[in-house]
Amino acid sequence: MKRITLITDAPLIGLLVLWFIAFCLSLYGLGGVPLRDFDEATVARVAYELSQSNGADQLLPTIWSNPYLNKPPGLHWAIAKLINLNNFFSSNQLPSEFLIRLAPASLSTLVIPLGGLIQWKLRPKEPITTLATSTILLTLLPIIRHGRLAMLDGTQLTAIALFWLLLVSIDNSPRDNIRFLMSGLIASFMLLLKAPLLIPIICAAVLPMLMERVLWEWSWGKWFCIGLVPGSLWHIWHAINRGNEALNLWLGDGASRVIFDSGQGSDLGFLVPLIELIEGGWPWLVLLPFATYLAWHERKSKWGKWVIGTSLILIISILPLKTQLPWYSHPLWLPFALLCGPAVSELIKKSKSIFHRNLLLRLIPYSFLLLGSLVLSFSLLSFAGLIKGFESYLLISIPVGSGWLVGGYLLNHKKMKIRQLAISSLALGNLVGLFILMGSPNWIWELNETWNAKPVGEMIRKANPGEVVMEGSNERPSLNWYAEQRIVNKSSRQSDQWLLTSNQRKSKYLIEKEKCQEKGSEGKWMLIYCKSK
Repeated sequence: MKRITLITDAPLIGLLVLWFIAFCLSLYGLGGVPLRDFDEATVARVAYELSQSNGADQLLPTIWSNPYLNKPPGLHWAIAKLINLNNFFSSNQLPSEFLIRLAPASLSTLVIPLGGLIQWKLRPKEPITTLATSTILLTLLPIIRHGRLAMLDGTQLTAIALFWLLLVSIDNSPRDNIRFLMSGLIASFMLLLKAPLLIPIICAAVLPMLMERVLWEWSWGKWFCIGLVPGSLWHIWHAINRGNEALNLWLGDGASRVIFDSGQGSDLGFLVPLIELIEGGWPWLVLLPFATYLAWHERKSKWGKWVIGTSLILIISILPLKTQLPWYSHPLWLPFALLCGPAVSELIKKSKSIFHRNLLLRLIPYSFLLLGSLVLSFSLLSFAGLIKGFESYLLISIPVGSGWLVGGYLLNHKKMKIRQLAISSLALGNLVGLFILMGSPNWIWELNETWNAKPVGEMIRKANPGEVVMEGSNERPSLNWYAEQRIVNKSSRQSDQWLLTSNQRKSKYLIEKEKCQEKGSEGKWMLIYCKSK
């Protein structure tokens, strides 16, 4: 009865409300921008080909009819099923951006309540801390932004949260066998997302369990291994059908590439995840020094062991990677929220045992005041035309800066209810800013592409050409997606060739001297057909 009470005492209504807000935010403006390179357009194409497959072919992902060896198809299957469902109600056209992103966006929002429930298990009878943890996750820019993309990272973080929730619930009761079976099933699902990542995720959970000296039962391993069967069977089937190529999921494009190969955009190395933390952690980043102090101060508690253990293992796993992209550090946001949740609670409660003797905690309200003042000042100066380049973010910065400013001011109030309003002000400022950002085309920004692939691809599809060769640019999966064919790069022109070029001098020469025909144009790009002689 005690176990059941512990679950029902959790602030479930509050967690559901926060999840509903996250769900609405994840869908708002979801289809407003084209699919991005490389990941989204690649995921979309693999899912589309799976939706067109039948029988056992649905188990083996392909891209442009070739074996797809980059990632397992766990999320691709979910997107493919949505494509199939959509085809019942509309003609078999190219799926919309909204439809492609719907499954990952929806699944990624579940980390909001799951993160709160993990905190509830770590710090039972602390509803403020529980809700604070979910609120932090709700209002972090990377959580919502990466979760909305047709990528694996948001869904992976939800799976991690559920996996840890099951393991943190272990209490040496008869229900532990079920928990290990379910954790095995979640591990199976992670084997179908980013398989190598499962190793550090398991280690991150085992370390604090060992620190807690959990009394291990041999039957737990049996139930966990049973849960691993579905994911393991897929990898076995994949290896049987594709031989040594199947190792690419674990080695070539799996662990080996990111560990040993410095890919494009990784020039800053371990600084990339640190920059991502500094860019995406506001306003809660100011809590990190005190939160770290509190975790060390309570290192012997269950909460201290879990936040230190999980953070340490993930940091060791992520920072040394040679290939560093912003979303590689995405798993760190869950320990970040678990770490900072109790700090928010201390700001509200102001318990004399900690608040009055800890300078870091006393400085936090003034930090929010300063940050809010700076953001609002930039907004006003930009509105007055005194600062250039800030105009597109003006509507976002005003509610964000106002929320931080008011929140920082109210946190110094003597009444606890007013301090609760202060945290609500901080969260609301971020939330309004996120809604404005997600409703605009600016929520995808790190690509720095010089031209928009969607209208060019639609122009090619409308022309209904044969094989198209592109010159003057690297291959773009998003262009392939919208053109509904793979557009390859070749250095020399061949007979009976469709050519996509942005070289005006060459296109003019081909049309005037070699009597080639223009079949379409979009921006600087021209589609030319040269008949064989």
